[in-house]
Amino acid sequence: MPTLPNEDAAIMAMAEIPSDTSKGHMNETRSLTTTTTPPHGEEHEHISDDDLKNLRRVSGKIPWVAFTIAFVELCERFSYYGTTVVFVNFLQQPLPEGSPTGAGFDGQSGALGMGQRASTGLTTFNQFWAYLTPLLGAYIADAHLGRYKTIHIAILVAIIGHIVLTASAAPSVIAKPNTSIGVFSVGLIIFGIGTGLFKSNISPLLAEQQVITKIKIETTAQGERVLVDPAVTTSRIFLYFYMCINIGSLVGQIAMVYAEKYVGFWLSFMLPTVMFLIAPVVLAIFKKKYRLSPPTGSVLSKFFRMWTTAMKGKWSLNFVKMKREFTWDSVRPSLIPVAQRPAWMTYDDAWVDEVRRGLMACKVFTFLPLYWLAYGQMTNVRFRGRCVGKSAYTTTEPHKSSSNYEPTRGA
Repeated sequence: MPTLPNEDAAIMAMAEIPSDTSKGHMNETRSLTTTTTPPHGEEHEHISDDDLKNLRRVSGKIPWVAFTIAFVELCERFSYYGTTVVFVNFLQQPLPEGSPTGAGFDGQSGALGMGQRASTGLTTFNQFWAYLTPLLGAYIADAHLGRYKTIHIAILVAIIGHIVLTASAAPSVIAKPNTSIGVFSVGLIIFGIGTGLFKSNISPLLAEQQVITKIKIETTAQGERVLVDPAVTTSRIFLYFYMCINIGSLVGQIAMVYAEKYVGFWLSFMLPTVMFLIAPVVLAIFKKKYRLSPPTGSVLSKFFRMWTTAMKGKWSLNFVKMKREFTWDSVRPSLIPVAQRPAWMTYDDAWVDEVRRGLMACKVFTFLPLYWLAYGQMTNVRFRGRCVGKSAYTTTEPHKSSSNYEPTRGA
């Protein structure tokens, strides 16, 4: 399934719905106000608890600029998965006899012939690198450049990586495997940096386009009173977003294995590059229509400062002892005199509690490494089927393409 590694990637930032209950009226109304007159019916200044409980929640109007950002994501996923889907053949299988481009035609496509070990190592490194670099992308956007500028830098870096990968697959280069693998490795590192910078910022940029943050009541043309819920609207926006992810991933993977088989690896690397070149053009055209937030400081750096302060004097090789002595009280601003607070301690006690709850929630990810260990090996393990004989590779359909149809069975 193309979207599992995202995607992910995805950060699904849900719209915040303010709810400030007035004193003395805790059971009567909530101060969820609306300044918009519904198309059918009177303006609603307050929403009762009964309405919040019983009325059907619907999505509001989706900002049209959100679809342009989703299309940019489609281009990026096409380029990423279209490129990476041919990595294993490019690295593992030898250059077919009489084919200077690596195209297998009725046989097995290949290029460098470095075997299973090199293929597994480099493809696993690519996955690791693509999931490490988003931390850098998030920090740069939050602390320095903002999401829009960081995305443009990410696209530039990724395109440079694409170009280097394409160069590694040129017929004159793959004829020299040692040279090709060196160029490929450099391209892989650059490509992964661009992917990470992009991945951590495109979803938050999309979420920022949701401008309505308060629930309101509207009456439909059929006379039904409904709650227009920003959270439902945001969920709907991201459904379209992930639809674009799936389309880009699926088309990119299927198309590039055919390009690899019948033309060569250079085309499998070049077409995703061309596709990704569309993304900055779209972003530039609609820049004035986007809601862009300025950088406000990195939450990640603030967290690490808070955590290292809380751990001061508590480090121990005895994990049980270290856990028993650890406390968040040492970093609660309310317990620290103002004169002794460091300059970076701009948060309140509530933020400390949010961090604590967030870390507790991370326990659900304990077994994910085992899952990803198996999932990440599916691509490489498929090639062990080669041991059963060459007959499996004499079909006119690229064997990699069959795995791309697996998600359709769930439909």
